[in-house]
Amino acid sequence: MIGDREIMIKEKIVSPVVKTLVNSNALDKIEDNMMPLKRLMAYYRCAIMEVETKFNVLNEEFSLEYDRNPIETIKTRLKSTESIIKKLVRRNFPLTVDSIEANLNDIAGVRVVCSFLEDIYLLADCLLQQDDVKLIQVKDYIKNPKPNGYRSLHLIIEIPIFLKDEKKDMRVEVQLRTIAMDFWASLDHKLSYKKDIPEEEAKLLRQELLECAQISADLDVRMGEIKNRIVNKENT
Repeated sequence: MIGDREIMIKEKIVSPVVKTLVNSNALDKIEDNMMPLKRLMAYYRCAIMEVETKFNVLNEEFSLEYDRNPIETIKTRLKSTESIIKKLVRRNFPLTVDSIEANLNDIAGVRVVCSFLEDIYLLADCLLQQDDVKLIQVKDYIKNPKPNGYRSLHLIIEIPIFLKDEKKDMRVEVQLRTIAMDFWASLDHKLSYKKDIPEEEAKLLRQELLECAQISADLDVRMGEIKNRIVNKENT
């Protein structure tokens, strides 16, 4: 059984796409790193679980203290081996496990979809105040949207995972966004990967999406204002 799993993993790693990207020596290096790579990916999965738990605990606390849940959904993802190799090759990084840890910060990802704009920064602050969370990098695409209209708060954090005989610090990319931002990003992703749309039509769709990004941003602000007015009425 273990041997079969090893063969399946090796076949998945050395896919036809990857073979076109790297030479035979590099492929040998990938195969030599098979077990360490499996172990590293397991560590990233553990880190994802740790971060997801932290947000679930915060959501539960807000439910008890303030009778509301700032988190709508939590989504997680682990970058595929093929995507990792492509990125290492594209950036001319060594094809080793150490290189993955040192050079790639987005292997493990947690996306938190919030009800309101202010919840994004509130949850980010609550997370970063925890003494086992280390902030590595912040990219605020809400205050500074991407040219295509993309909005989201990105954090690269480092957290410890506790193994049988050791503690290991792992990096996780956390994305926080509103429901409107998430819906917009989903459509933008579909357009980006839809290759059979004529270029002229795709250009028009991108322009429409850019306009919708501003509309949804305005909607987030207005919905937050209405929510605050309702809360203020309840407290008077």
